Amino acid sequence: MLKSLSTLQSASFKLVRYVSTASELAPRIKTFSIYRWNPDKPGEKPSMQNYQVDLNDCGPMVLDALIKIKNEQDSTLTFRRSCREGICGSCAMNIGGRNHLACIWEIDQDVSKPTKIYPLPHMYVIKDLIPDMNNFYAQYRFIEPYLKKKNVTEEDIGKKTYYQSVEDRAKLDGLYECILCACCSTSCPSYWWNGDKYLGPAVLLQAYRD
Repeated sequence: MLKSLSTLQSASFKLVRYVSTASELAPRIKTFSIYRWNPDKPGEKPSMQNYQVDLNDCGPMVLDALIKIKNEQDSTLTFRRSCREGICGSCAMNIGGRNHLACIWEIDQDVSKPTKIYPLPHMYVIKDLIPDMNNFYAQYRFIEPYLKKKNVTEEDIGKKTYYQSVEDRAKLDGLYECILCACCSTSCPSYWWNGDKYLGPAVLLQAYRD
């Protein structure tokens, strides 16, 4: 009896192991519908292009899928990226209707529906998923985004060190973490309509910090 039970358990284990292995090997094909526009072909309108990626053979983040597509399927696909850690802000884009950093936004595991990827909204597009950030950075420079000490003349500069108190440093918590990815500003309708006049939340945050 014990021998039969042991044999049955062994067979069950092998069956579970086989099913698990088969499940792992079964491809999970996810479709990514990506905005494409090439400035070298001005006569062609922007369009969406579909790519299929096996999620079993891809990292968990949207940026992983984009890199895989560029490396293995279409080297012309263009996007910004750098740190892959949510620090530099380079890979900001619109994913599934919301602005995110592609490097820290997980791929939707539902393979029955495609993930749509666009450049940041209401920005001039340089190519594919790369927006023109010139206006955004010009607004940032406009507000002179650096700490200033009151009652300091040009002659005083460089003559002494101005220490920051613990209390003053604490005032910056929640204000200095901005990485200038522009996700918030390009989500704002007021910025869409008046981007040449309204500075947007990212720049206003820097002004408040100062």
